[in-house]
Amino acid sequence: MPAIRSTALRRGLAVAAALPLLTLAACGYGSNAKDDSADQKIAAGAQKTDGLDSVKIGYFGNVTHATALVGVQKGFFQKSLGATKAKYQVFNAGPSEIEALNSGSIDIGWIGPSPAINGYTKSDGKNLRIIAGSASGGVKLVVNPAKIKSLKDVKGKKIATPQLGNTQDVAFLNWIAEQGWKVDAPSGKGDVSVVRTDNKVTPDAYKSGAVDGAWVPEPTASKLVAEGAKVLLDESALWPDKKFVITNVIVSQKFLKAHPEAVEAVLKASVETNKWINANPDQAKEAANRQLAVDSGKALPADVLDPAWKSIRITDDPLAATLNTEAGHAVKAGLLQRPKLDGIYDLSLLNKVLKAEGKPTVSDAGLGAR
Repeated sequence: MPAIRSTALRRGLAVAAALPLLTLAACGYGSNAKDDSADQKIAAGAQKTDGLDSVKIGYFGNVTHATALVGVQKGFFQKSLGATKAKYQVFNAGPSEIEALNSGSIDIGWIGPSPAINGYTKSDGKNLRIIAGSASGGVKLVVNPAKIKSLKDVKGKKIATPQLGNTQDVAFLNWIAEQGWKVDAPSGKGDVSVVRTDNKVTPDAYKSGAVDGAWVPEPTASKLVAEGAKVLLDESALWPDKKFVITNVIVSQKFLKAHPEAVEAVLKASVETNKWINANPDQAKEAANRQLAVDSGKALPADVLDPAWKSIRITDDPLAATLNTEAGHAVKAGLLQRPKLDGIYDLSLLNKVLKAEGKPTVSDAGLGAR
């Protein structure tokens, strides 16, 4: 089971009953969800999938969830589900989405690796499965160029991460350790001051000088660059083939067992969406931004959207080996006991869809359900 060493962090978690846990937030945007069940056209003569009235899908309103954004905006999910209504809920952080999956408020969700790992281990492997990949990359170390001119200059500076124990926080702590520097993970104090700051307020913290840089996902990284920051390191440069998981697709095990046809329909839509995104990157970027405007009330400006979009790779492959490595980084940082991830993946339906499309199947890195 994940373990937290900091009582301060425990007080900061949204749900006290979840203790002890590694922080679940994928991107640190808070923990409030909003309902976004917009009406969509159902084709005449369409039939219900698995006899269901609806399938409830959750995702984050940011560009690392591009598959969901574009799939909603372009109607790919609704088309694949036929007369079964696709309903959507937009989340601000991992804890609320995991809670929604556990309670049945959603059936399927797009989410980052840390909340997937924690949700799975907290339930002793009984609540979710990762059923597909969605995105790789989209995380950068951006800094004030007047204060930090090289990687060695990061020592002694104040660098923001979204939240203690989240995906980017763990990656930064691991990078710090690889430099030979020391930081106490729970407090963030040491050779580098790790400042846990909500992504929504990190740009203001940077402008005020409260932090000298940040290790953050998109679009926060590009928002900082628009304020004068410089990209010092793209995290993808640290991974083999420059690939690491940033977003996965998860499903409730209960829903997967009861409604495999509906899950397969959503996966067909996901694969179709990813294919369309990769074939039409500019149109896909515009579609994602339109959905962001629906979800948040404001589209991203071009100087933020364009570089953010370029840094993300859309993929059906969940990059399972990298999720296992990320869990190892959290263990190394002392934020997580070694989790038992056997069975966290069930890629059988995804590989069925990929085979039907004439595409190569993907691996669960030995962590699949048996």
